[in-house]
Amino acid sequence: MASVAELKERHAAATASVNSLRERLRQRRQTLLDTDVEKYSKAQGRTAVSFNQTDLVCCRTLQGHSGKVYSLDWTPEKNWIVSASQDGRLIVWNALTSQKTHAIKLHCPWVMTCAFAPNGQSVACGGLDSACSIFNLNSQVDRDGNMPVSRVLTGHKGYVSSCQYVPDQETRMITGSGDQTCVLWDVTTGQRISIFGGEFPSGHTADVLSLSINSLNTNMFVSGSCDTTVRLWDLRIASRAVRTYHGHEGDINSVKFFPDGQRFGTGSDDGTCRLFDMRTGHQLQVYNREPDRNDNELPTVTSIAFSISGRLLFAGYSNGDCYVWDTLLAEVVLNLGTLQNSHEGRISCLGLSSDGSALCTGSWDKNLKYYLAPSTDAPGLQSLTDPLV
Repeated sequence: MASVAELKERHAAATASVNSLRERLRQRRQTLLDTDVEKYSKAQGRTAVSFNQTDLVCCRTLQGHSGKVYSLDWTPEKNWIVSASQDGRLIVWNALTSQKTHAIKLHCPWVMTCAFAPNGQSVACGGLDSACSIFNLNSQVDRDGNMPVSRVLTGHKGYVSSCQYVPDQETRMITGSGDQTCVLWDVTTGQRISIFGGEFPSGHTADVLSLSINSLNTNMFVSGSCDTTVRLWDLRIASRAVRTYHGHEGDINSVKFFPDGQRFGTGSDDGTCRLFDMRTGHQLQVYNREPDRNDNELPTVTSIAFSISGRLLFAGYSNGDCYVWDTLLAEVVLNLGTLQNSHEGRISCLGLSSDGSALCTGSWDKNLKYYLAPSTDAPGLQSLTDPLV
């Protein structure tokens, strides 16, 4: 039997071999990429979007949670937002009036994700209880004012980090989990339809933290993981990942499909956002910020979203910044974290309304902020129609 010293030596040799292979792969990928979006755009004489503080205004602060806000989602009708907080509640808001229409007390306060159903009549949430709970907003509350759970999806062996309804399908949902898998559910019966990863060799090797469904081809979705990779899945082929995307050097906290359905963005603990081509697997662009002046470490990227045209990338950071990137030029055109009435803590989540005219951000400061482009003449959210090259 090998001694402890021999095992340590073998482990060190294996680690060195893996690191060497990774570096060779990185160099090989680099030789295949002759340019990126930024270099190509500059070569074409493109200039960055003109964007100033008046093009995106914080209209109101949504106050009501007593704990850190961890997740938010918009209903397809732009006026409604659901937020999840570690005060153990889901709150449904009318974003235009700041009115709370529902405050749902959860059985497990350690909630990590929430989502609106496509019809706006139900909300779902998941967290450390390893389950996804669904609430019908039309249900009658009990005598204590609590809303009953209409369905609980159980089967994950780890926390539920993300959940998303399949667009235009109230009966289908996909969840991501700390058990390294994603699951497609039949919401009506509560049964698992397909499992993505797990025992299959092409699955993630660490916790799944985020997922995004392609709204133009709802059979396809991507998942981001602590294994630093993104994987593309086909709902019709659950046995293996279609493709694996490399490039990040830290946990991938957020993935989001680009509006054209052919690309997707990522945000990571390594402090970068990245843009990938879904079909070729190539990394098209890195959105890399400078370290904070008072700290040599890069703030982590917690959440991302694209404008309707895709010309803007919104990225929330752990230090409270919210960058607005020009996706073509890889330049920051605005930092919402420096504006008056900005968040006082980590940006944990963000999202755009379905028509692209409003942005909502959630934070560990217990609040949500509602930003609006004051007119369609502003270059901010709705009127950017310049497609990505």
